[in-house]
Amino acid sequence: MIRISTIFIAICMVLVAASLGLVLHTVAGFNGTESAIVALTALTFLILYNAVSMRLRDRSDVGGQIADLSRGTADLARQVAEFGRRLAAVEGRLVSANSASSDRIQAVVGEINELGVLVKQLAVSVAGHEDLLAAGAAAAPPAPAGRPDPEPPSEPAVAAEQAAPIVARPAPAAAARPAAAATAAEAAPPSRNQPQLLAAVKNAVEENRLDIYLQPMVTLPQRKVRFYEAVTRLRDDRDQILAADDFIPTAEAGGLIGKIDHMVMLRCIQVLRRLMVRNKDVGVFCNVSAATLGNAANFAQCLDFLEANRALAPSFVLEFKQATFRNLRPTEIENLAALSQRGYRFSIDHVTDLRIEPRDLADRGVRFIKVPAALLLDPKQSSTSDIHPSDLSDLLGRFGIDLIAEKIEGERAVVDLLDYDVRFGQGFLFAPPRPLRPEGASATGGATANKQSGSPNGPSNPVPMASQAAEPPMRATGNAALARRAAGPG
Repeated sequence: MIRISTIFIAICMVLVAASLGLVLHTVAGFNGTESAIVALTALTFLILYNAVSMRLRDRSDVGGQIADLSRGTADLARQVAEFGRRLAAVEGRLVSANSASSDRIQAVVGEINELGVLVKQLAVSVAGHEDLLAAGAAAAPPAPAGRPDPEPPSEPAVAAEQAAPIVARPAPAAAARPAAAATAAEAAPPSRNQPQLLAAVKNAVEENRLDIYLQPMVTLPQRKVRFYEAVTRLRDDRDQILAADDFIPTAEAGGLIGKIDHMVMLRCIQVLRRLMVRNKDVGVFCNVSAATLGNAANFAQCLDFLEANRALAPSFVLEFKQATFRNLRPTEIENLAALSQRGYRFSIDHVTDLRIEPRDLADRGVRFIKVPAALLLDPKQSSTSDIHPSDLSDLLGRFGIDLIAEKIEGERAVVDLLDYDVRFGQGFLFAPPRPLRPEGASATGGATANKQSGSPNGPSNPVPMASQAAEPPMRATGNAALARRAAGPG
């Protein structure tokens, strides 16, 4: 449709051309033909000028429109790409949520199956105990007058008899002593002044009266033994036990802690080799003092020994106190780096608060952190620490560090710790520290057994304490009850 402005311009051009012809005719004396030719020429020139100017103006407008269209297309492409990225992120979250839900469902199903197996074993064990009690009551002869009936052996005693050869059984003299007296002797050692305690520690080290106790660390909730912690005890000249908390400060002050740590490492490596005969996945935690880490001579001796046993580094964990890692000096940092370069991993115990920097610890080679169960379950920790205790295991796991809850003494604590996603546990609920059996006693026991059976050879494969002591006694009793039932009443 022709615009009004175009019609107005055309009328104006006609009027201008006619006015020019009229002026030429009247003023310049041109005749009518010449005036008309000049007027038509002027009109043609005006028409061409208007057409060219309009074409140039339309071209600039079209160019601007094309540029605007290009920008709009680019914006649309960016929006489409952003929408595609968000859609892919949503799909990834949905897939991860579905996989996490399926993993949790499988974990819950596995735990339910474990509980079912444990309930069945408990039922079989109870039935076996009832059968034993009934058989014992029927077959027991009447007791003589004036002499009380002997008490039946308790279940812990039966379990102690079934312990593995690496656990030291008490000597006849020690067996005659009541267990309560032995526990009291370890818990409350006789009071000594500093010189007497230093002399006792020095004599115990020189005469090699150093005992290693093993306490298992189990997986939760399966309670399968995964690691052992080596606990050190010293015996004085009267065979009274000195716990680590009693003699370590004195040994550090007297310059004996380096020799003690070297002896403990030697024993732990021996124990680890014996344990790995049965289970390649087992590991041993060995405590190392801060004084040994900072002393050049003592650390060099320990480093040479660990270098010679570098093949066992993945299963041998060196444990330090939390205060040691918080007060590392340049020399100690270099020594830790030397151990880490040789493949050894570290653990932190004696944790007093949850202000933990997992990135720094992971960079220094820490792979385990042992926190008391009471500290994890303390409601006050959520307000005093940087992270809620229930999120600590997940945070540490992002940096390759496993959380171990120690000092667990009740089933209620285990249930609460499972809500915190704790994977490992340690404490008297699972097993107390048990002493190692000396090598000589193990060999003697094997020779005696072979002598009675008529075999001239020694034991082909000494069984470590870990594999047998970790099994609960109810399984042995339940299997015995099933065998008895299968054999029949006769």
